[in-house]
Amino acid sequence: MFISKFGSAPKFYVRAPGRVNLIGEHIDYCGYSVLPMAIEQDILIAVEPVKTQVVQLANTNSLYLDFSTSVNNIQINKTKPQWHNYFLCGFKGIQVKLAEICTKSERYIGTEGGGMDQSISFLAEEGTAKLIEFSPLRATDVRLPSGAAFVIANSCVEMNKAATSHYNIRVMECRLATKLLSKSKGLDWKKMLRLHDVQTKLGVSLEEMLTIVEEVLHPEPYSTEEICKCLGISLEELRSQILSQNTQDVSTFKLYQRAKHVYSEAARVLEFKKICNEAPANALQLLGELMNQSYISCREMYECSCPELDRLVDICLQFGAIGSRLTGAGWGGCTVSMVPTDKLNTFLKNVKKAYYQTDVQRLPLENNSLFATKPGRGALVFVEA
Repeated sequence: MFISKFGSAPKFYVRAPGRVNLIGEHIDYCGYSVLPMAIEQDILIAVEPVKTQVVQLANTNSLYLDFSTSVNNIQINKTKPQWHNYFLCGFKGIQVKLAEICTKSERYIGTEGGGMDQSISFLAEEGTAKLIEFSPLRATDVRLPSGAAFVIANSCVEMNKAATSHYNIRVMECRLATKLLSKSKGLDWKKMLRLHDVQTKLGVSLEEMLTIVEEVLHPEPYSTEEICKCLGISLEELRSQILSQNTQDVSTFKLYQRAKHVYSEAARVLEFKKICNEAPANALQLLGELMNQSYISCREMYECSCPELDRLVDICLQFGAIGSRLTGAGWGGCTVSMVPTDKLNTFLKNVKKAYYQTDVQRLPLENNSLFATKPGRGALVFVEA
């Protein structure tokens, strides 16, 4: 197909796996590690560098139209999502990075005679390829136990502007909690940006940080006036020095709940990794319980779930999942469930019937919204010898 479309053969192929975050929600931007897993489902890309100023994109799925654009004028329309925008964002990122490198080395890569004039023809397709391993995604070398598969289920609810607003507020609540915890312990709170910074500076465990949260922060929402009083600053200083542009008008913040979620979730990630590495006889049950605890914390402490995700998690647990939780930020999106291999087919059938086939809007999406996977290999590159 590549030859028929572009008139030449690809020079190399790239396989990029999908990934799912098994545990560790909303803690990465607080300085803590999460535990993602490469899945078996992937994207395969055929590539040919060409000496023109044009990048050409095509897809094996006829629903996605061909696209081409000049490398000197890449425009990404944020209001109109298109499949080729994923490629354009990556390509734009390469351009920016190359410009930074050239600036640092006092060299300039122009659009003639090399550098960015090496444009590319892409052909993207679905499928699985056994290629040469390039960059394995092993999630801190965690070895997941056998006997279970992971099932990804799409709630068919997309994150909207309201969800984005919730996300921005959560990020700010974590920062404000960082400031108040730091101030209470005599640290230079102005330099503390993430909850992990507080733990590191104090040199205590995550369990001890949870105790400190209980001692310092109260469950009731904090008003901006109370935050200012705790930090010894004016409202104007709070807005100009700490609050982001999109949280200027927020009047109350939940600091106790957000900090408690982050520290407990970070502890669950470490415990999940430990169980995987030690592989006790009841590993699946222990991992499933951690996933369930993570979901409850996301729902109650971080408040990033939604009715559809709650329903989907309940259904998954009802029909045999050992553990089930939202994944990928929440407020819509997907769940990930750990399911015993011998119950997998029955599980998929029952979830389809209980969640997708009971709703006329979800019904057409059931085949692409629910799938099982085991841990997959990492990113691969294939080049002909």
